[in-house]
Amino acid sequence: MELFHKMISGFLGIPERQISSTLHLLGEGATIPFISRYRKEATGGLDEVQIEQIKEQHDKLCDIAKRKETILGTINEQGKLTAELEKRINDTWNPTELEDIYLPYKPKRKTRAEVARQKGLEPLATILMLQRENNLSAKAASFVKGDVKDVEDALKGARDIIAEQVNEDERARNAVRNQFSRQAEISAKVVKGKEEEAAKYRDYFDFSEALKRCTSHRLLAIRRAESEGLLKVSINPDDEACIERLERQFVRGNNECSQQVDEATVDAYKRLLKPSIETEFAAQSKEKADEEAIRVFTENLRQLLLAPPLGQKRVLAIDPGFRTGCKVVCLDAQGNLLHNENIYPHPPVNKTGEAASKLRKMIEAYQIEAISIGNGTASRETEDFINSQSFDRQIPVFVVSEQGASIYSASKIARDEFPDYDVTVRGAVSIGRRLMDPLAELVKIDPKSIGVGQYQHDVDQTKLKKALDQTVENCVNLVGVNLNTASSHLLTYISGLGPQLAQNIVNYRAENGAFSSRKELMKVPRMGAKAFEQCAGFLRIPGAKNPLDNTAVHPESYHIVEQMA
Repeated sequence: MELFHKMISGFLGIPERQISSTLHLLGEGATIPFISRYRKEATGGLDEVQIEQIKEQHDKLCDIAKRKETILGTINEQGKLTAELEKRINDTWNPTELEDIYLPYKPKRKTRAEVARQKGLEPLATILMLQRENNLSAKAASFVKGDVKDVEDALKGARDIIAEQVNEDERARNAVRNQFSRQAEISAKVVKGKEEEAAKYRDYFDFSEALKRCTSHRLLAIRRAESEGLLKVSINPDDEACIERLERQFVRGNNECSQQVDEATVDAYKRLLKPSIETEFAAQSKEKADEEAIRVFTENLRQLLLAPPLGQKRVLAIDPGFRTGCKVVCLDAQGNLLHNENIYPHPPVNKTGEAASKLRKMIEAYQIEAISIGNGTASRETEDFINSQSFDRQIPVFVVSEQGASIYSASKIARDEFPDYDVTVRGAVSIGRRLMDPLAELVKIDPKSIGVGQYQHDVDQTKLKKALDQTVENCVNLVGVNLNTASSHLLTYISGLGPQLAQNIVNYRAENGAFSSRKELMKVPRMGAKAFEQCAGFLRIPGAKNPLDNTAVHPESYHIVEQMA
């Protein structure tokens, strides 16, 4: 474990003491938001990003350690585990180097080299590699027996064995990697006959660029087109330079044996090494592109979630439309639905006067303080229509993103909230609530449906979900939530809670009324001292008698909440 701390410290540039304290807290079940906010004295003031990086590095090292156990066990079963080999495996923490060491011992399907070995041609391969035999034909002839038909068949089998040895040589693989790293170009060509279908990828019909300069969005676009069967994509270094480096390593003479080794080396590069390293670099470049796309996605999501809320105002929300009209809902200051109806101010219906009259009546009847308009179809026309009306008082008008509103309106969460209303009403309610409290409303929607990232379906979905969930959790805990109004879905993201405890809090609230203090949380079923410690500081009770319950607790006063537990 201390080795892990030292390695993580070197990688992240964070002192070992802080690494050790952070991992200890995570091991005890503390959440990242809790540690970053209330355990600064233990971590030396690390923020949530640094804590997440420490956790990620630790998880990676644990995965490598498990992989080492598997590799050591496999080699040991073969009876080939020497003390030196075991030390090499134990000493490396580079996944690529580890797999290179393991490659010669990795169980294989029936390769051409394995077939040649079974024919008894490994000694001939050894003779060729020594490159000292002056009468190769006579020597090779001695291997013509059994399944070996003739001298050429014997030499071919020996070359296959040599090609596999070249492919499995660490130095050879690193030489080719270096060439890929410095010179590789990514190329794309349109699949013949798919020109029309691939029209949106026209920029990549005959594309070539240095891999290290290919931007994230270009690479993801190319890979998407490849997965759709529209482009053929390859990553190529300078083949001649690669072969030359391999020849310098393996060809050590100018006789018949050397020529055979040279032929085997070229075959090894073209048939085995190049495809293997190309796959490796394709995966690495895709991973790098994914990381950049996910970074942009999470930053955009963070900005959207933390947009300033309008607050508890009575809102009239409009989901605009032309032919089907505009769905209008009226919400109270807590976001509860009071009224809904349709108006038709736009073509082809053009009931402008009726729409204006209905709006004035709703604004007066429900004491509306703000108007929220979705930014979809007919948004600009609806905003112009609203601004052209005169009301008995000044009412601010806002245009909000309706991205994902349709996803929410058809979701189980929306059905549970509004079982008696259709999707159009639910969508309009979401548009209104987004103005009042963006964070509380947007957490109900899958972040991928909010429309703040590119190529979201092309990146690693597991990594994307993890990053987006962590972003939502960090934002929710940064702001804190009202214990007496937060939905179970919003409470789920609070440090130390989760779906079950969040629902238990909502159920307790429904049965016993509003919480009067944080201390009352201890009466919630399954709320233990540890969960209370993790969540209490992120929950607030506006209007509570104890001032500390009114807002999210500050670090310097957190000891009071701890005493409650």
